[in-house]
Amino acid sequence: MSRVITAMRAIRVSNQADLKVRLYDRVRLYDRVRLYDRVRLYDRVRLYDRVRLYDRGRLYDRRATACGFRSLALLLIVFAMSAIVEAHGVSGKDAVFLQGLMGRAIIPLMYLGAKHMVTGYDHLLFLVGVIFFLYRLKDVVAYVSLFTLGHSVTLLAGVLGGIHANSYLIDAVIGFSVVYKAFENMDGFRRFLGFQPNTKAAVLIFGLFHGFGLATKLQDFALSQNGLVANIVSFNIGVEIGQGLALTAILIGLEWWRSHDAFHRHAFAFNGLVMTGGFLLVGYQLSGYYLGTV
Repeated sequence: MSRVITAMRAIRVSNQADLKVRLYDRVRLYDRVRLYDRVRLYDRVRLYDRVRLYDRGRLYDRRATACGFRSLALLLIVFAMSAIVEAHGVSGKDAVFLQGLMGRAIIPLMYLGAKHMVTGYDHLLFLVGVIFFLYRLKDVVAYVSLFTLGHSVTLLAGVLGGIHANSYLIDAVIGFSVVYKAFENMDGFRRFLGFQPNTKAAVLIFGLFHGFGLATKLQDFALSQNGLVANIVSFNIGVEIGQGLALTAILIGLEWWRSHDAFHRHAFAFNGLVMTGGFLLVGYQLSGYYLGTV
């Protein structure tokens, strides 16, 4: 009898122990489920925050891009209107000053050179195209140096050497340089023509035409020979100063745009707008050459 009682007690203890183990396992399982649910909830919140942040970023990029395209369109309209008014020549008080200039005027000529470059929409559009896909500073310096060399040579040679050309045709080539560079940035040569021209040679050659365009503006005036060399060199230095200021502003704008995904999505369309501006310049100058109404 005692053996039976002992066996029953052992079974009861075993059942109680098993019940405790099962209860313990259920508690652990419940804790795991709660922890899993918390982790899932945390992950959902993080994912939701990421989606909201991504959506905000995309919305910001879209707004920034739309603002950029509106600004560029407005800029092109302003360019066209200003071209109709004065064809990017020297006029007003600047023209009167140049006509009456006698002797050296280093600082005023530097100011005029800088002003001419900063307000020179054709030069600025070409420079935008040149540095649009240049990310390293040494590449920017290399290409801009070639452009500087080109337009400095023809500016000095045109005015001091007495080399003349029709200003409308030169400005038409300058407008074509804008078209050329935008087409190159759109990878048009490889896509449609199957080759890629030498980009550095193109920048240097078009720089020669840009400098000659500056020279034709000064050739419209009977500049005094007294201090002419110093004045033209000062004008050229002013052009370089203006170019440096304009490039700084352009690079800042490009770096800001490149930090957003919208840059790569809309680079093609942007260069399409730049090309449109170049075609407008070419058409305007050719109409002036053939019709004589500019």
